[in-house]
Amino acid sequence: MSNSGSEKFSWGICGPGGIARAFAQDLTLMQGHTIGAVGSRSLENAQKFATTFGGTAYGSYEELVADPTIDAIYVATPHPAHHDNVILALNAGKPVLCEKPFSVNAVQAQSMIDAAARNGVALMEAMWARFLPHYAKVREIVDSGVLGPILSIHADHGQRLADQGIVRLIEPDLAGGALLDLGIYPVSFAHMILGTPAHITSQAVMTDKGVDAQTSMIFTYENGAQAVLTTTMIEQTPCRAVVAGLNGWLEIDRTFYNPAAMRVVLNDGSTTEYPNNYNGHGLREQAETFKQLVRSRKLESEILTWKATVEIMKTLDTVREQIGLKYPFEN
Repeated sequence: MSNSGSEKFSWGICGPGGIARAFAQDLTLMQGHTIGAVGSRSLENAQKFATTFGGTAYGSYEELVADPTIDAIYVATPHPAHHDNVILALNAGKPVLCEKPFSVNAVQAQSMIDAAARNGVALMEAMWARFLPHYAKVREIVDSGVLGPILSIHADHGQRLADQGIVRLIEPDLAGGALLDLGIYPVSFAHMILGTPAHITSQAVMTDKGVDAQTSMIFTYENGAQAVLTTTMIEQTPCRAVVAGLNGWLEIDRTFYNPAAMRVVLNDGSTTEYPNNYNGHGLREQAETFKQLVRSRKLESEILTWKATVEIMKTLDTVREQIGLKYPFEN
């Protein structure tokens, strides 16, 4: 593996689905990255992906992680497979960028992180929104104190998906439901700003198959702040976010987790606009962050630490326990 900064960083794609295609497409907008290989349980699917984006096509994940020309693996399989796919790659000495939700539960997440530490290779959750320019600006605004102490967050993520025939969203065997697929965005956003809640209250409406169709959560924090978060896969919602403090609020337009315009509105009547000038989907910043991580021989990102990833999964575990969302493959 080369450590030359001028050489292209070669990605191995594990699972050539929709998000992997979006990732590969976004990489074309940035220099220094290339698709070196793609692995699928179906050689035909891998070949189709490779025809579009380049790289060697493999009909198994084992062959993919054994490719000596690959600098890192991007795991883009359905989330019940993340744990095994990630550990396979880590045990092969390959750094891994793993799609969100990172795992199905916190026990799996910790096991993956332990494998990264044991093998001495980098591992990062691909919660791509965390690495976007406007999220960096959100952190800067909050940290600046201009809003005063943060007292509340409101964020929603709803898409009309449940009736679209997307198997992974509706089947319990595939860890379906709104929470892990969509709810991860508002939950991760709240964690970025307020950390781990001291108390969680959740309620859900379940589908006839027993996964959550929509879930509402109230997180209360030690400092008295609250986050009111909603997620649904049965209807489209505005997908906006508001962070409110004693001196004013920050509002992020639709869709808050994508590159989006936002503004700070203060109690004194002043408004500061932050327009959205972003080009592309938004998946490439995480790739560049991960490349720098691997090149610098660090194991985890300061923007989204292993500790934060596990804390977010623990929060999701608590919500699932409260709403009765249990998957058949869990003990």
